[in-house]
Amino acid sequence: MGLEVLYEDNHLIVINKRSGDLVQGDKTGDKPLSEVVKEYIKVKYNKPGDVYLGVAHRIDRPTSGIVVFARTSKALTRLNKMFQEKEIQKTYWAVVRNKPEAESGTLIHWLKRNTTQNKSYAHYKSIGEGSKESILTYNLKAKSKNYFLLEVHPKTGRHHQIRCQLSFIGCPIKGDLKYGAKRSNPDGSIHLHARGIEFIHPVKKEPTKVVAPPPREVIWDSFV
Repeated sequence: MGLEVLYEDNHLIVINKRSGDLVQGDKTGDKPLSEVVKEYIKVKYNKPGDVYLGVAHRIDRPTSGIVVFARTSKALTRLNKMFQEKEIQKTYWAVVRNKPEAESGTLIHWLKRNTTQNKSYAHYKSIGEGSKESILTYNLKAKSKNYFLLEVHPKTGRHHQIRCQLSFIGCPIKGDLKYGAKRSNPDGSIHLHARGIEFIHPVKKEPTKVVAPPPREVIWDSFV
């Protein structure tokens, strides 16, 4: 598994995840990105014994882009708190075939997760237990012959939020069969990319901004 390091210091390491890579181990038994990063740190810094690495957040397996790991328990504790308190600003890029009715806007829906299907469903209002308010803003960033590039800023962190909400307004993400795309991408990816992240460094207390280039692929290349 290749590794593209975007940012690294004694407290954090930020990776540009490839589509298809798992962030953390699951029932598939596939080797996760977290283990690859541990091996990278162990070799680079010649560390004996086990390497500490904390998983602060995850992005979906078919999604590419920024994943932040903590290299110390102090950084992980503070990162977790920052994510919970929405002190971390995330930017995503999504490629869709259908143009949204408005070129920019705020989407507010209530999402309910079906764990059996590993899928979320959007509703215009709360439908009771397990229904969670989900908010994102988006704007049309660019267009090509067949597709539109949306820049998305999630304000909440719900399961499959961007995929589900964009599908609900008639703009499923390219390749995302689960949420209404007409066909899959040959490599199993979807055209959703965690593009940027901004936060106050949990230890250094400095403004930190990281940007991840999208995958080198014909449709992404047409927008970059």
